[in-house]
Amino acid sequence: MTSRSTRTTPDGVLADASDPSDASDPLSGVDPRFVTDWHEVDDVDDGQRFTTYWDVEPLSRGPQPPPDWLVVDRAAVDTDLGVLKTGKEADVFLLERAVPDGPGCVLAAKRYRSSEHRTFHRSAAYTEGRTVRRSRDARALQRGTSYGRAVAAGQWAFAEWDALVRLYEARVPVPYPVQVDGTEILMELVTGVDGDPAPRLAPARPGPELLAEYWHQLRDAMADLAAMGAAHGDLSPYNILATGERLVLIDLPQLVDIVANPAGQDFLLRDCRNVTSWFRSRGLDVDADELFGELVTQAWGASFR
Repeated sequence: MTSRSTRTTPDGVLADASDPSDASDPLSGVDPRFVTDWHEVDDVDDGQRFTTYWDVEPLSRGPQPPPDWLVVDRAAVDTDLGVLKTGKEADVFLLERAVPDGPGCVLAAKRYRSSEHRTFHRSAAYTEGRTVRRSRDARALQRGTSYGRAVAAGQWAFAEWDALVRLYEARVPVPYPVQVDGTEILMELVTGVDGDPAPRLAPARPGPELLAEYWHQLRDAMADLAAMGAAHGDLSPYNILATGERLVLIDLPQLVDIVANPAGQDFLLRDCRNVTSWFRSRGLDVDADELFGELVTQAWGASFR
């Protein structure tokens, strides 16, 4: 049996609740807001774990305060529900975080693959200008050793985490970042109007009004990125979710610095061509070069502020 609290105090610290009428109770007279009940629960089953939200460092948890839908109780159990999406560098799983007989939520768990199974084939161009603090890590990355590949996975996970936090705080439409732990990122599961995981934009065929609204949203999101001196770097209709009338950007480990990265503007131009091509195929008259010019102006303007 493992003792876990059923509730968490405001600062995440646990306290056992005893009978307040007991004069020998060391917590007698303590503000009840800082005392929680507790009970013993069985050890978790295979494919489950107790929540790690309070085990990671504060900077590895998402922007505070967390949204109301997120379960942060220490007694919560994480349960893998299966694979949502597979990719070359990472797989995305559905993960339920719930308190036994209590509230729960479903998250997207992005897990970067082991060194034996991943292929960061474009990392050199994307990471141009980035620095590695430890010389040992830099040498391992350069040599492509097994340790270097492990460092690469951690770098990409934290690069995506940092991008999600920055963009979420800047109100760019991205999933809420819940936490990062090693090579695993937990984030908001973006859902459609039916409650299922939101589909990619690629197969969508919106009517003229919604198509125009999607374009305005995406152009504004790309402009917000450019104002931060950044480009998505791999933007396409397959990295955009369409949830009802709202678009959400995903897959951000390669966020590119438009000014510092020598290939930054090339990546930005490719992003512009990818998205405008999709909108033109749906009947909207948009121009990649015009969008590119607007975004470059935004980026260079921000660099001189």
